[in-house]
Amino acid sequence: MNGKTVMACIDAAHASLKAHADEIASLDQAIGDGDHIINLLRGMDALAALRAQIEAEAFAPALKLAATKVLSTVGGSSGPLFFSMLTGMARASSDDGGAAGFARAFAAGVEAVGQRGKTGAGSKTMMDVLIPVAERFSALADAGASKQDALAELPRVAEESMLATRDMLATKGRASFLGERSRGHIDPGARSSQLMIAAVCARLAQDEA
Repeated sequence: MNGKTVMACIDAAHASLKAHADEIASLDQAIGDGDHIINLLRGMDALAALRAQIEAEAFAPALKLAATKVLSTVGGSSGPLFFSMLTGMARASSDDGGAAGFARAFAAGVEAVGQRGKTGAGSKTMMDVLIPVAERFSALADAGASKQDALAELPRVAEESMLATRDMLATKGRASFLGERSRGHIDPGARSSQLMIAAVCARLAQDEA
């Protein structure tokens, strides 16, 4: 794992977000500010412009470099949250290239997001995808699952968790002002997180095949 792997994952996430941009915008217009996908794509474009620098770094420094750029380019709440995610992962990364090492790093990133956003599961946010995925990833690693098995399982967990936000009552952000009217809509942050997780897992699985 190195900066080239980080950039490959960024490219995969970027492509998936662009392919589903209209859908995410529609979800956000229903219960949010309507700018979630615009902010994410701005950040992804900025990361693409840093390709040479990111690819030249080792894994943890590449994540830190990406985190700094995300913080300075992504508007709204997403910038600080993804900065926390990437920074938390960088701090917890190790030379362990197996599922256990990745699980620890991902869990640390998710914990950092929760601390920054002061929220957890059940809030109808991206955390309703990130937390179940992190928990399942840790359980798989503890059970000795291979990286390939984890990469196949985690997208399913992400999708199930994303779909579950449809019936939740929003308690954070602009959607919380809608009260009961926030029910019946998938959270746009949950959807974008699910798409990125699926894309990154698919990209990493190619290296394991």
